[in-house]
Amino acid sequence: MTARRLQPVSDGLPDFPWDTIAEAKARAAGHPDGIVDLSVGTPVDPVDPVIRQALAQASEFPGYPATVGTTELREAAAATLARRFGIDDVDQDAILPVIGTKEAIAGLPSQLGVPAGELVVIPEVAYPTYEVGALLAGARVLRADSTVAIGPEAPALLFLNSPSNPTGKVLPVDHLRKVVSWARERGVVVVSDECYLGLAWDQPAVSILDPAVCDGDHTGLIAVHSLSKVSNLASYRAGFLAGDRDLIAELLAVRKHAGLIVPFPVQGAMIAALNDDVHVDAQRERYRLRRAKLKNALESAGFAIDDSEAGLYLWATRGDDSRATLDWFAERGILVAPGDFYGPRGARHIRMAFTATDERVDTAVERLA
Repeated sequence: MTARRLQPVSDGLPDFPWDTIAEAKARAAGHPDGIVDLSVGTPVDPVDPVIRQALAQASEFPGYPATVGTTELREAAAATLARRFGIDDVDQDAILPVIGTKEAIAGLPSQLGVPAGELVVIPEVAYPTYEVGALLAGARVLRADSTVAIGPEAPALLFLNSPSNPTGKVLPVDHLRKVVSWARERGVVVVSDECYLGLAWDQPAVSILDPAVCDGDHTGLIAVHSLSKVSNLASYRAGFLAGDRDLIAELLAVRKHAGLIVPFPVQGAMIAALNDDVHVDAQRERYRLRRAKLKNALESAGFAIDDSEAGLYLWATRGDDSRATLDWFAERGILVAPGDFYGPRGARHIRMAFTATDERVDTAVERLA
């Protein structure tokens, strides 16, 4: 009997972006004073003691946690949306904890039942996982920043990202309202990735669940929130979805079957992080200072900073191909992300993260000078 031949799923996916800059990373690492890695938005600052203590206290629980999460966690998430972002009409039944938002985004098209061959719309310059999630579901992908550019076909799902990764662009309320109205007329589900919502610098950022956007009606809307950035919990894999109660219930039903469960100790840590704004404000201030230093250094080196109104990145260009600019930085011992990671329209930009220690940020500033 001949064994069945399986088609590797990865054959249908793009190259993993970070694998393509290994040579530049090695060149930057060869700098006599070491590499300054500003390519990935990974936190480097300590996890606040109040969160670590809650993690330890919750670690005594020996049983299986529930996919839906504890009532306390869902209440904390809903209260945080109200307190930090003015969204006071989300209750615990409209909250679902997830094992990091990258996993959630990659699985959403499949878990929401997007049929194979249907259209999924993502931003023109976009976090790569939106495309990956659509491809894993067998869907077609269209990059479009306006509903006009989508054309007559109604997609099954539309991803928004404001503030944007990588550009830091913030979508205004009027734009978000138009997208919501357009989607509802066509029965399109809108998923808004809001992982950087709490890190606005030059322009206020608004959730798709804000009453000013959706008039208090969350039908067809899902907001994605992460604790990785504002609370330094990237290693904990901690996030949650909020929005349309029926869509959340459907995702819960699917995820229960798949065993997609946030570990109980992490749920305890999430509660502490969501209930405490002091550590969030302190981390924002660290990022604000690092951002100002790197922005000034880039502009002094002849770069233009586009968008970058919020988030953890500077979207910069000197008009050159992004791979040539990647090499320019690598020669100075600095690693950045080339803009073509995020789509063809990013091919003349680089993304510089300011999630590095103060010492490494100061070193990058010196090298750029």
